[in-house]
Amino acid sequence: MKGSGFHRFLFAAVIVLCLLLPHTASLQDVTEVAATTFEVGNELTIAALLELEIEGSDITIEQTLQNGANYSQYITSYISEGNKIYGLLTIPFGDPPEGGFKAIVFNHGFIPPATYRTTERYVAYVDALARSGFVVFKIDMRGHGDSEGEPQGSYYSPAYTIDAISALKSLQTMDIVDPQGIGMWGHSMAGNLVLRAMLIEPDIKAGVIWAGAVYSYDDFVRYAISDPSFTPSVSQQFPARRMGQILRETYGQPDTSVPFWKAVSLTEHLSLLESPIQLHHAKDDDVVNIGYSYDLSAALTANLKFHEFYTYEGGGHNISSPYFEDAMRRTIQFFQTHL
Repeated sequence: MKGSGFHRFLFAAVIVLCLLLPHTASLQDVTEVAATTFEVGNELTIAALLELEIEGSDITIEQTLQNGANYSQYITSYISEGNKIYGLLTIPFGDPPEGGFKAIVFNHGFIPPATYRTTERYVAYVDALARSGFVVFKIDMRGHGDSEGEPQGSYYSPAYTIDAISALKSLQTMDIVDPQGIGMWGHSMAGNLVLRAMLIEPDIKAGVIWAGAVYSYDDFVRYAISDPSFTPSVSQQFPARRMGQILRETYGQPDTSVPFWKAVSLTEHLSLLESPIQLHHAKDDDVVNIGYSYDLSAALTANLKFHEFYTYEGGGHNISSPYFEDAMRRTIQFFQTHL
């Protein structure tokens, strides 16, 4: 993502580290640590993701849908790593403001690919954001709906992160969108995706996560995930599920004292985070333990990163009504403030 600029940054960081570290640590020592690659799973490391050149494409309208209250909506497509990815795109009525509409890449949580439909699920979420004047791009991750490619999951593959950043890059090609006014929203599994994307793509100007999971990977061991829709038959559709097993067989259970797990941990790389983030979680969430969000909030605080964290007494995994309204109001205000 950073290309040669990242290498310049890395070299400068190495020099600073050498000045700060005890005299027993040499420039060669620090360089070797920073340049570590892993034979298995290296593509998941933050260092490897920073090296990617993720591209977008033109957004193609595939189907015009019925208008919303104050916005038009379409089934559209774009290209991510050669895959044709579909999504629901909403555009406010009227002329865009000077500089373009603010926009949100909307990332869905885990839904069995066989039952996923572009226009189903998250209807109220998209409608609330679209009514508030945002361009909303709810993408169908690869392997979902009509999107090409194989479903991968978020925790052991960078594929969905790439799809999301590619969607942002594609929005930046639209004349009606402010290219420096795009945020990301994610639910559940996509919490991992949104934070990972924000670490490697500074053009994400704000992020909002509802009921997110898996940030340090140590937290995956502590809290697990209890999703009844992830049945054994469904899991067979995800090649990355096998990758998770391979990584554990190679490096052991997630543990940030182990170099590989440190290299893929999101919370170990929060120094890269440049944009504000907002967290929402219901205390009675029976799918994703609220401990994930408590731990992430603590890590953000320890790293002096601006964030907001809201908890709800009820609402479950989807933060349903009567808590939905407060969570969405706060989400909209956050995007209006920071985009």
